Amino acid sequence: VHVDAKVAGISAGQHGIHIHAAGSCVGPTFASAGGHYNPLGDQHGLENPNGPHAGDLPNLLVNTDAQGRLHARTDRVTLSPGATTLLDADGSSFIIHANPDDQVTDAGNGGSGARIACAVVVPVEAVPGA
Repeated sequence: VHVDAKVAGISAGQHGIHIHAAGSCVGPTFASAGGHYNPLGDQHGLENPNGPHAGDLPNLLVNTDAQGRLHARTDRVTLSPGATTLLDADGSSFIIHANPDDQVTDAGNGGSGARIACAVVVPVEAVPGA
């Protein structure tokens, strides 16, 4: 799966970004998105020898103009039916966090802090004009 995230209006610096287990973005805390997407029960962190979660991604870098973009690929999730599909019964979402993810710490979210933005994963055919 290719992830292409484009953001605006977020503070400059690195931010943790993860795929979360539920396709729900009820603000202001986005707790409705559930925890990190982790259907195989791995530990958190791209650099964790016992990880990563299926939903772990590299940090998102936002420039001083509050613009950011992440291009990433992952083979830990799929859009096709199966154990690691993002399009299961309750869907999935992307969460952007206030701070960078240390990519190692299993407890919590790698130190990436509060959830500051959320987007629900939808099939491309559900996107108007796609």
